[in-house]
Amino acid sequence: MTPAAAADEAPTVNVDGSGTVKPAVSAAAMAEYSRALEEYNKVHDAYLAAAGAYWSSIGDKRKLRFAKRARNEALAIDDYVLTQPPVYSGPPKPVDPSAPKKEAPTTSVVPVVADFLNAAKQEYQFTPRQPQSDIEFKRAYAEAAAAAGLTKDQVVRIYGFEATGNGGYDVQAGLEYNKPGARAVTTALGYNQLLATNSVELMAERGDQFVASLQAKAKQLPDDQRSRLEGTIAVVEAMIAFSRSVPDDWSQHLVLANTPKGLAIHAMNLDLDVGPLLQVQNLVESVTYARRKGRSGALTAAELEMLNLTGDGNGFDMIEIPQDWRNQIPTANFFQRGGYDDNSIVRRNNVVATLLAATDAAMDEESKKPGAKDLAAVFPDQAK
Repeated sequence: MTPAAAADEAPTVNVDGSGTVKPAVSAAAMAEYSRALEEYNKVHDAYLAAAGAYWSSIGDKRKLRFAKRARNEALAIDDYVLTQPPVYSGPPKPVDPSAPKKEAPTTSVVPVVADFLNAAKQEYQFTPRQPQSDIEFKRAYAEAAAAAGLTKDQVVRIYGFEATGNGGYDVQAGLEYNKPGARAVTTALGYNQLLATNSVELMAERGDQFVASLQAKAKQLPDDQRSRLEGTIAVVEAMIAFSRSVPDDWSQHLVLANTPKGLAIHAMNLDLDVGPLLQVQNLVESVTYARRKGRSGALTAAELEMLNLTGDGNGFDMIEIPQDWRNQIPTANFFQRGGYDDNSIVRRNNVVATLLAATDAAMDEESKKPGAKDLAAVFPDQAK
């Protein structure tokens, strides 16, 4: 081996301007990295182009369908994208052997129940009236749901699907099973898993309705209990004012939801007087939307869950698909790209028929659990 060749093979240590020592890497290793990176970029760039075009077509056809529905025009199956999203199947991105080792990125911490309660105490000097037992909350929730016109089947099956069939009134996404090391994955809370943004939006849009309901309840209470509930009403009114401090828009409410006052509003899901109103109204909004769009019959629990899962507009679009189209239309038509990518159930059940069937099957199973049976048992009798 010549001295020059030996120099080419010898690993080198580089120090960048910050003084960080980079790993010693041979010229051969860098050459292999360059080759692998070129191969990766070629395949991955083609995938990104295909995926971008696909999701653009999803958005374009969604706008077309919504416009046609607004004009009361019949939809055709070609108004939906009928192919599945591109899936990257090329080589993984190679690691630059000369790059300094990086520390693992810090995982963002999702606020949990203790944070919601602390925010309520700090921002509004208020502690929600939490139930003595979960059955106490279930009874209040069932009474509010029945009074709002929801059916036992809808309420129990959605509770089973969203809260595992055994979740407590304070169950949060990611913490359903009390596994060691488990972390909250979102702020989704309660029997039908409201996000903090849902809570802020409902307070902004339906707060007056909540206040009227609480005031009517207060009139029926003994003096000491009425005084306590009047204090809760005053806090709710302050929360309404805060939630209305921005335009009535989801993105604006999302900003508020991530503030201490927004987290305090979310804590009201834990309050025995206010929580059932918030949780129930979240479902009622979807039922009302479907009726306004012309749905005359009652929504099944699985259909209602689609509105809850994808948003009212997309959910209604999905459940109105004719039966003979449902095996052909991908679920991607009803999601934003990020939401689709993050939802393994939707990706696995990737046409409408299988997603609805999988949802029904999960509801069947979860509704057999003790928590769901308890909710069914306290649900008021309804006229046939």
